[in-house]
Amino acid sequence: MFGHTDNFIDMEAPFGFVWDRTNDLRRWPELFSEYASIDILDETPTSATFRLTMHPDEQDRVWSWVSERHWDKDARVVRARRVETGPFEFMNITWTYEELGPDTTRMRWVQDFHMRPEAPVDTAAMTERINRNSAVQMQLIKQRVEHARRCVVGMDDVPSNTRRGGDLRTLLAPPNAGTSAGFCGAVRLEPGEGVSEHYHPYSEEYLFVARGALRVDLDGEPVAVGAEQALHIPRNVRHRLTNTGDEQALVVFQIGPLAPEPHLGHVDTEPYPGETAPAADGDRSAALTGPGAT
Repeated sequence: MFGHTDNFIDMEAPFGFVWDRTNDLRRWPELFSEYASIDILDETPTSATFRLTMHPDEQDRVWSWVSERHWDKDARVVRARRVETGPFEFMNITWTYEELGPDTTRMRWVQDFHMRPEAPVDTAAMTERINRNSAVQMQLIKQRVEHARRCVVGMDDVPSNTRRGGDLRTLLAPPNAGTSAGFCGAVRLEPGEGVSEHYHPYSEEYLFVARGALRVDLDGEPVAVGAEQALHIPRNVRHRLTNTGDEQALVVFQIGPLAPEPHLGHVDTEPYPGETAPAADGDRSAALTGPGAT
């Protein structure tokens, strides 16, 4: 008799967010309640070999083993196996992900295994144990992934992007909040400071001046935006921001929908501050690995 289990759970989060959270091996002790630690022994862009150590069981025994894991995000599948099989003759695990909607993802675990004759439990008992434990861990992962989307993020919690000018911070975006329709951030501009001209081919933008006074050039036409005023910037409209006041300006922006890829979201039409020509495509991509400018 071979053991086989098949368990799944639906999470209210986009596929990319669920994938990244559940395949971030270094954070597994924060995601699963059963793992005390993980040590990465070998790693490539699409695979890893690692040691998992569990919390002590009821008899104060600590279980540990080495596994290897291979993933294909495009195919939405992960295949893993125990290298140190312990009481198992073999243990193979397949994780699959199914996008049920823009904010709903189904994660499935299929495990195939067989116990050694001398193992403390037989295959039938282990099947029951895995099914019971999978339900517990999946529910916990669901709670933690969904909770991570309801995050409060401060300006000092995220890195500054200064490539286009000002002190720009992307606050809520797909990587950190699982946003699926756009992203939100803010930029601080000192008097006379600005953000170089660019446009968004896939997205429209909403600007709100929380503090200070701003001039926004829309396709070369200046528009004054004062404190507690908002401005809509349609797709493909070139825009440049300049602080025209005598105090630091704080500008909040929201951009949506998302571009197909982050580096496609912005097209520069003039040099970055301190540069003599618009950034090359490769530089633009590197600067915008995540959403990073208004």
